[in-house]
Amino acid sequence: MKIRLSAYNEKWVQMFNDEALLLRGIFGEEIIKVEHFGSTAVPGMKAKPVIDMMCLVKDIMNIDTFNEQMLSLKYDVAGEWGIEGRRLFRKGGDNRTHHIHVYQHDNSQIQRHLILRDYLRAHPDEVARYTYLKEELAQRYDDTALYSKAKKTFVKELEQRAVNWFENQVIINRCE
Repeated sequence: MKIRLSAYNEKWVQMFNDEALLLRGIFGEEIIKVEHFGSTAVPGMKAKPVIDMMCLVKDIMNIDTFNEQMLSLKYDVAGEWGIEGRRLFRKGGDNRTHHIHVYQHDNSQIQRHLILRDYLRAHPDEVARYTYLKEELAQRYDDTALYSKAKKTFVKELEQRAVNWFENQVIINRCE
């Protein structure tokens, strides 16, 4: 699939809100919280225009019972898709608009995603560095798999800086 990078678009927040409402209607009481994460959740960040959403649910095992409803709304049902304990739903085919990552509320993957989002929101210099890398890689690669692989080392280092920042925030808050 061709890399589509877009400048930050304020409409992404409304797209998230609209889809969150739809998902709450499908999953009902199973949903505890819905989070917007990934690049489209960071003001100023260039991104593939795909809204990454995280649904935190009571019991991940119940989510498979909603597959038919998700299919009827034009979502692909991708199962765990390489991350144990997650359910992934994708909307839009080759022109994807949404990725829905469903995790049970106590899954260890949740915090990693949200810390990175919050770190980027608080550090515009990191947003600029990450955006620059994305632009470079989008010019070099046509395929999303190759693009994602090429940015993996940078993202791991970025995640580590985000975790360090988060841990320092926790220490500061405890001292106050």
